[in-house]
Amino acid sequence: MTAAKKTALVVAPGRGTYGKGELGSIARLHGARFGDIIAGFDAQRRERDQPTVSELDGADRFSVATHVRGDVAAPLIYTATLLDWLSIDRARYDIVAVAGNSMGWYSALALGGAVSVEDGFRIANAMGLNSQTHGPGGQILVQIVDEDWRPVPGLRASLLGLVADIAARPGHALALSIDLAGMLVLAGNEEGLAALLAEAPPTPGRDPLRLAGHGPFHTPLMVGSSDKAKIELPPALFGMPDLPMVDGRGHIWRRFSSNPWGIWDYTFGHQILAPYDFALSVQVAVKEYAPDVIILPGPGDTLGGAIAQALIGIEWQGIAGKADFMARQAADPILLSMGRPEQRALVTG
Repeated sequence: MTAAKKTALVVAPGRGTYGKGELGSIARLHGARFGDIIAGFDAQRRERDQPTVSELDGADRFSVATHVRGDVAAPLIYTATLLDWLSIDRARYDIVAVAGNSMGWYSALALGGAVSVEDGFRIANAMGLNSQTHGPGGQILVQIVDEDWRPVPGLRASLLGLVADIAARPGHALALSIDLAGMLVLAGNEEGLAALLAEAPPTPGRDPLRLAGHGPFHTPLMVGSSDKAKIELPPALFGMPDLPMVDGRGHIWRRFSSNPWGIWDYTFGHQILAPYDFALSVQVAVKEYAPDVIILPGPGDTLGGAIAQALIGIEWQGIAGKADFMARQAADPILLSMGRPEQRALVTG
């Protein structure tokens, strides 16, 4: 007797997920089965006189100076995510919706069928370059939950109040960039970031961390990137999705009723210039579609904690803290990270 399919939400990871441990993983995991797709992506890179995905993934060693740069990280992450997506065993999983984190939205567009696989790469590759079109600035990661992944009372409000205060000062730019449930990514210009580091209240777990190689993403400081994207990547690339897509506002782009121009306008407008509420996107997706599992494609599995913390934020299925989540993972995993070999085996068959 064939086991019943499980329903699944698939969440595409963003920047910072292809690291030293992922070097060579695209060729190792996918080269034999998806060589034609990789070759197509390589051809797109050659047309722009860029090092190919195969060359970058096949480098002798991981280089922070090279592999973390937007124009390198984005195509590697998109390729790894897309090929993991194609590796999901559809006889075992019925995928009910897709979401993504930050640049993972570009991957989600292809997973959801709003753009083709090839145009998804074209978008991710172009935006890897465009993401470097901004003034001086960057991102800082701040933890706001305790060791059991429960919110520290008052810390979020205190931090966001400080951000608003700093942003009101002449010459300072600072804003919420990404809400990761247990962590906030704050972005701004150098004056705003310096003030935040100097004045931030005590935070649990770790000190505020400046993210290497990241610009002031999801803020108005990225207007150059937005303008360039809308010129280079036309609405004709977009169609209606095959699957529901939950964006960084928690808005659902549904099959048959979504306006392709609207998806294009959101992708290269609001998505670039305004905060990305990843926690809300996960919470909306699980409430709306009640998936049996959440599948996190590679590369890596660093987004797993944020997904778990988003579930804790709404006490999804009684998961109210890290201990609850870990117990659930041991008994009946709700999160399957394809970057972990034992969980990957559950997804790919």
